[in-house]
Amino acid sequence: MLRFRIQYNKDTPLQYVGNLDLHKVWERYLRRARVPVAYTQGFHPQPKIQQAAPLPLGFLSQNDLIDVWVEADQWSEKDFLTQLQATQQPGIEILSVATIPLNSPSLPTLILSSLYHVILLDPVNITELYTRLAELFDRSSITRTRRNKTYDLRPLIEKIELTPLPEGCAALEMQLSAREGATGRPEEVLSELGFDPYAARYVRTGFIMKE
Repeated sequence: MLRFRIQYNKDTPLQYVGNLDLHKVWERYLRRARVPVAYTQGFHPQPKIQQAAPLPLGFLSQNDLIDVWVEADQWSEKDFLTQLQATQQPGIEILSVATIPLNSPSLPTLILSSLYHVILLDPVNITELYTRLAELFDRSSITRTRRNKTYDLRPLIEKIELTPLPEGCAALEMQLSAREGATGRPEEVLSELGFDPYAARYVRTGFIMKE
């Protein structure tokens, strides 16, 4: 058995496909590409596929990661990449394939932070936005509720950089904690900044990972 890590982009055709459905998209994609995916043991065997981190509905991603276990001993990274690229899956752009040791930690446990590119779709006052960001970082805590549980958003915000765009719009580069039980969400950050979280475009651009 071999374990491969695929780096890919999730593009517009899959923008409104949820995380569970995306998993099924990958299953079908690998089946069409004739990849000999390994299966779990037990009464209900499942393909051994592991995504790095769930992506909220409506988000796009770049440099996303997924691990796939393959029932083969002599398959090279080039063979796998060629097999995938020969089979088109709308919304998935394969960037690279790397062999991963079978005993490596699970992919989700390696993620420390997620990086997001957030574009505000409505014009903003850039000076005021800088002020709001400064006030946000000055706060000692930001209490929010998610799924009926209260949590502090402030320590989950690691870094935010502002880039002015043409026509008075702006982009925010966010680095948010992605540890288990401590995950920052960019739309919640926008809410705390006083913006409509639905009036923005979100792209997860990568991860900060354990070495």
